[in-house]
Formats: sequence, structure tokens, C-alpha cells
Amino acid sequence: MSGKRAGLFPRTIRWRLTLLYSGLFVVAGTLLLAITYVLVSQAAPTSSQGSVQLPELPGGGQGLHSVIEKEVAGARADQLDTLLLQSAFALALMAAASLLLGWIVAGRALAPLRTMTAGARRISADNLHERLAVHGPDDELKALADTFDALLARLEDSFAAQRQFVANASHELRTPLTLQQAVIDITLADPAADPAALRDALGRVRAAGQQQERMIDALLTLVRSQRGLERREPVDLAVLVRELLPADGALRVESRLDPAPVLGDAQLLERLVTNLRDNAVRHNTPDPDGSWLSLRTGLRDGRPTLRISNSGPLIRPDQIAVLFQPFRRLGPDRVRGNDGGQGLGLSIVAAVTAAHGGEVRAWPRPEGGLDVEVNLPAV
Repeated sequence: MSGKRAGLFPRTIRWRLTLLYSGLFVVAGTLLLAITYVLVSQAAPTSSQGSVQLPELPGGGQGLHSVIEKEVAGARADQLDTLLLQSAFALALMAAASLLLGWIVAGRALAPLRTMTAGARRISADNLHERLAVHGPDDELKALADTFDALLARLEDSFAAQRQFVANASHELRTPLTLQQAVIDITLADPAADPAALRDALGRVRAAGQQQERMIDALLTLVRSQRGLERREPVDLAVLVRELLPADGALRVESRLDPAPVLGDAQLLERLVTNLRDNAVRHNTPDPDGSWLSLRTGLRDGRPTLRISNSGPLIRPDQIAVLFQPFRRLGPDRVRGNDGGQGLGLSIVAAVTAAHGGEVRAWPRPEGGLDVEVNLPAV
């Protein structure tokens, strides 16, 4: 029944607009015809209104007066009927013409939409650089096209970032595999390899495997944080930071841990603090006498805040954005530094912060090092 009912009505917007235009015209024409008929009928002369002045006839002439009034009333009724029929016929002709005109007008109005539809069908993942680029008046259709173009721009950036991420992740995971393969091949090719050489080779293979494990764990954490929060529970950043304070005796650690309650994922927040801590320790001043690390938690404008500062090399302000991109490191070594970092630390921090609805900021210190501040929503 629903299929038959759907077939009775036009499915295209052009037909619906055409019927809408024609229907509105017929309704307006019918109302105009009715108003005209009422006005003309009220203006018609009748005997009760005395609008027709007949001459006085000898003997009163009442019978002749009645005959004339009836003739006039009949003629007026015939005129009204003729007016009604002719107007209805003209309205029917104009209704038919309105269908044609409505079809043409609807087609011209929807022409930009057809152009946008054809352009959208041509665009795929391989040519996201193309745009609809609709020209014309600044109306709703152009606003829709501009919005779609902006969406394509964001999708293009997202696809490019995804491709770059996959390429970088493949490179990062392939490096320890290549190292393992090389160590195994060299050891097997040495006929005089003694147990010590075999143990050394196995140790290097195990270290490469652990490196892969850390990389995969970091990638899983990044994906999980970008997916959003699956659970929320009360967490105090002060308690979390206190449990994760660095134990490096060569590093001077300063802390001021005021309560900073957060409603979020405890495991992700722990990873956030761990990554910030490890990043601050790893990229610190080589001189033990000048190495220091500062951790502060508390509330700022009612929002829980975590701030970590460290000594370290000078960083240019234009390099800050690079630090939060996956697999991007400062310095000449694009693949992996000697510090054992995976290039995902701060990108995971940014993803976890975004998953909790907060924001993370970083700025270089004039004397060297970095200040990183994480602000999360108030409980």
C-alpha cells in the first residue's frame, strides 16, 4: 500500500515545486474570482435598492414596472453567470499555463543544485582537491555550496593527515623489523658465532621487539583517545601526578600539587601525565646541575589545571605546533632519536585532552625548555 501511495506522488523536487506553484496560483485565482463575483453581484441594481428609476406611467403602471424589474434582474443574473463561466474557463487555462511556467521556473531555480549534485558525484577520495565553486548571488544555495566546499577542505586535510600518519607508522614499525632481520641474518651467517654472540644477538632482537611493543601501545592509546571517552570517573590530578613523580636522582624536581578534581578516564589521564613527565625528562638539559622539572596542579577559574615546566634546549615559537603532530620530532633525525622516544608523546597528550573536552597549550621558555599546560573542564 505504501509503495502504491509513493507512486502517486512525484518524487523530484522540481515536480513538487511545480505543483506547489500551480496550486498556489489556482487558490489565489479562485479567491480573486470569488471576491470579484461577490463585488459584482452586490453592485447589481435590484428593485429593493431602487437603483433603477422608471418613469411614471399613467394609471400607476405597477404591472409594467414589475415586468421591467424582472427583465433587468434576469439580465443581470445572466451576466453574472456568464462572468462566472468565462472567469472559470480563463482560470483553468491559466492553471494549465502555470504548470508549464512553474516547471520552467523550478528548473531555473534548481539549476545550481543540479550543478552541485553533479560536482559532488565527481568528487571522491582521490580528487578531494576539487571544489564546487558555485558562482552567483549570495543566497541559500551558494551558502550550501560554500559549506560543502569547506567540508571538502577539512576532509582533504584529514585524508592527507591520515595518509601521512599511516606512512609514518609503517616506517616506524618497519625500522625495528629491519633491525631484527639484519641482526638475525648477520648472526646466522657467522659460522664461528659463540654463545656470547648469540646472546648479544638475542638481546638486540628482544630490544627491537620491546620497541615495537611500545610503539603499538602508543598507537592504540592514540586511537582510543581519539575515539572519545567510554567511561568517566572522579580523578584527582594531584594524586595522579604525585604517584607518577620522576625518580631520577640527577633531576631536581619541584612540585606544588593542589587538588584538581576531574571527571574522566583514569587510564587515559594517567597516560597523559606519564607522557608529559617522560617528555620533560627526556628532553632536558644534559648537565645534571642545571636539570630541573616543575609540576603544578590546581584550579584556575574553576577548571582543573596541570602545568609541567622543564629545562632544556631552546625551542623556536614556530616549532611548537610540530611537537603535537604524530611522529614529528625536532632535530635532524626524523625517524627516531637516541632518546628512545616514539614521536607520539605530545600527540597523545593532545588527543586525551581533546577527548576530555579540554585544551592544551605549550610555549617555549626564553632560557630554554618548555612550559606545557593542560586545562580540563570543571567537574
